[in-house]
Amino acid sequence: MFFDPVYFLFILPGLLLAMWASFKTKSAFDHYSRVPSSRGFTGAEAARRLLTDAGIRDVRIEETSGFLSDHYDPTSRTLRLSPSVYGSSSIAAIGVACHEAGHALQHAQNYGALGLRSALVPLVNIASPGAYILILLGMVLMSSPLLMLGIIFFSASVVFALVTLPVEYDASARAKRLMVHAGIVSPGEEAGAAAVLNAAFLTYVAAAVSALLTLLYYLYRAGLFDRRD
Repeated sequence: MFFDPVYFLFILPGLLLAMWASFKTKSAFDHYSRVPSSRGFTGAEAARRLLTDAGIRDVRIEETSGFLSDHYDPTSRTLRLSPSVYGSSSIAAIGVACHEAGHALQHAQNYGALGLRSALVPLVNIASPGAYILILLGMVLMSSPLLMLGIIFFSASVVFALVTLPVEYDASARAKRLMVHAGIVSPGEEAGAAAVLNAAFLTYVAAAVSALLTLLYYLYRAGLFDRRD
């Protein structure tokens, strides 16, 4: 009842892109994690220096568990770095740490897209689980109102994925520019860090594409592509 080959036709491009992006990210991180920085900064030290150079001194930097679980929490103004980034002085670690510091800079400078993404988090946390329940019920009960309500709920996740793209791109652009300006890496080493960040950005592109394709599938199931009168 729940197997629909058309679904896989819709999501296949996003799935392939996600697999490629994951491979590129892991390959780039693994390669540049073995390339030490000539300046010797660890990821935590690099993030602190970048923030201090920008006049930001009220952001905490903590180590967190997990592989590439690095993130910036704007609610507590805390930058959390994974073990492979926090204490490593590799080019990969510095690139990731400076990227997360870029989010702290966005927060300090009231970057609009970051504020919008943060505002969407509570809505997405509520809407996403409800979306799948409503969509499933709509399909099983053949109820168009339930299906459309579920699609509206799911659209919040799509908007979140799209808003994430400029946020992540801008954080990486800041990191690439400022890590050299702050003396964290040499101009030649910035290319290695950029390779890691560019690969990581592809994962966000893949997530946005997958979300859009899934939304299109749900709209197809709702009959919005049916040209019959």
